[in-house]
Amino acid sequence: MTEDPKQIDFDKEMVGTIAVPERDQLDLERLNQWFQANVEGFAGPISYSKFKGGQSNPTYRIDTPGRSYVLRRQPFGKLLPSAHAVDREYAAMHALGPTGFPVPKTYGLCEDAEVLGSKFFVMGLADGRSLWNGALPGITKADRREIYNSMVDTMADLHTRNPVEIGLGEYGKPTDYCARQIARWTKQYKLSETEHMPQMERLIEWLPETIPPQHESSVVHGDYRLDNLIFEKDANRVLAVLDWELSTLGDPIADFSYLMLNWHNPADGRAGLLGLDLAELGIPTQDEAVERYVARTGYPVPPMDWYFAYNLFRLAGIMQGIKKRVIDGTASSAHAKQMSERVGPLVERAYEFALAAGMPT
Repeated sequence: MTEDPKQIDFDKEMVGTIAVPERDQLDLERLNQWFQANVEGFAGPISYSKFKGGQSNPTYRIDTPGRSYVLRRQPFGKLLPSAHAVDREYAAMHALGPTGFPVPKTYGLCEDAEVLGSKFFVMGLADGRSLWNGALPGITKADRREIYNSMVDTMADLHTRNPVEIGLGEYGKPTDYCARQIARWTKQYKLSETEHMPQMERLIEWLPETIPPQHESSVVHGDYRLDNLIFEKDANRVLAVLDWELSTLGDPIADFSYLMLNWHNPADGRAGLLGLDLAELGIPTQDEAVERYVARTGYPVPPMDWYFAYNLFRLAGIMQGIKKRVIDGTASSAHAKQMSERVGPLVERAYEFALAAGMPT
């Protein structure tokens, strides 16, 4: 298994750490007191830095002489309703970890905003490989296929966990997932709207009227993609699934189709695969990935144009929230402005998929 130095440098640029900016600094004395009271095996002193990614919830690396941790907190300041749900992230990982599903170890959740100024949780540092480029440059053909197969298998394993049996039976409403998501992101979009977009308004009208039937219910991640996974250093298996902020109970096909969007996203150095010679690279085709998912779950996967339109609409709502925070000066990540510029293109592509799914012009 070989690695391309350019890929490694890109990964470090995106997921490495920086000195904590003044506006994101934490009260280390209070944090040390919280660790002493809540984290088993903790021994200070604490030093810390901030991960470059994580434009939604600021994320920190916490180092002590004997162990490293990761702290995720809500942004400071006024938040949109139900956004930045670090408590939900924690609940999902805390329930899934004991089942053997690959998530970081959870150490504690603090819902008292008086400690650091916002809710936060602490988890273990997953010591593995972060991959951002869907083409996986510098990795062998066989290894690429194993990595993609592991991505699909891990998602399938999430979708076949019984929520009630693992303590997540009350994690959300098991039915009408897409309807609830459309309503949620319509509301969030409207609350952070910065300009009138006729195509978005048409999607807001059409999507709720055309929702496919939901045949199954499971824990859904909500943002399952390559850069939210950590892979083992010496094997092509998923070591940890990160960023559970959007997780809930719902339609596994909607969740799976979000991953499948990568086969339709342009290959631009991120997770997109469109335009690549998949056979030459050893990356499964969309049909092969769907076949593998169906074999592992037994779930029927319908034509996905509607789901692609839905997921791009949802992404546009998420990015609109980031755009509003950029305008307001409260966005956490240096990449937030670049992310915010994606709203228009996302809406346009969602509209195109909606037309392919039968939306009248």
